[in-house]
Amino acid sequence: METEKILDYSDKAIELLWKYGPNIVLSIVILIVGLMVIRLLTNTISKVMNKRGADPSLTPFLKSLLSILLKAMLVVSVVGMVGIEVTSFVAIIGAAGLAIGLALQDTLQNFAGGVIILFLKPFRVGDFIEGASHSGTVSEIQIFNTYMKTGDNKTIIIPNAQLANSSVTNFSTEATRRVDWTFGIGYGDKGSLAREVLLDLIKKDSRIKSDPEPFIALSELAGSSVNFVVKVWVESGDYWDVFYDMNENVYNTFAEKGLNIPFPQMDVHLHK
Repeated sequence: METEKILDYSDKAIELLWKYGPNIVLSIVILIVGLMVIRLLTNTISKVMNKRGADPSLTPFLKSLLSILLKAMLVVSVVGMVGIEVTSFVAIIGAAGLAIGLALQDTLQNFAGGVIILFLKPFRVGDFIEGASHSGTVSEIQIFNTYMKTGDNKTIIIPNAQLANSSVTNFSTEATRRVDWTFGIGYGDKGSLAREVLLDLIKKDSRIKSDPEPFIALSELAGSSVNFVVKVWVESGDYWDVFYDMNENVYNTFAEKGLNIPFPQMDVHLHK
């Protein structure tokens, strides 16, 4: 009896193998080839978009989205070839998708945030921004996250929902930026001399624009210094170079002209 059962099971296994085996093998082959074709297709589309000058922010987003959609279609097709009822499979996927969607609400919000960023364009790839308590140059905008490079070459990954639903400062939208300084001189130093020195340093720097006109004013009589505020306009790319160079030039020139740069100090009087 046991031998007959074993033979019976073997016959059924062989029957199922002959019935579904070719479809399974064919499905696996199609799955592998399909994944390779999808990768080739998405890479080709990405290269074509880059050659035609497409928005660098849009290319990686569309590439990722297209890859996911094509892979989902491929899986459904392969399942149908195996012999599984596609409508039932889609219904199962739909129910699972609903459960997964409820569990991954934050991820879906990041996807929606990515769509908002790409269509409203508050920033693009290559822009220097400050948002979500981070600042850096945007290197890539993907479906769920935005990648930023900091000045010291760190990579920061920020969920798109945070950038889409909070304030973002974009330092790259305008061609020019204003540079502000506050320079102090000691009480007793000539304010007219300090103004003259500052104007001379501004005129010597060709990166500083004459229109709008540079602004210099005595802003504060502080506890230990007389403070002058200086505001000039430069090209956005020259901002930090001008900022640091002016600090160094003021420090050296004030000393040469006999102007004191005060620092916090305290006089102590001893009474016997």
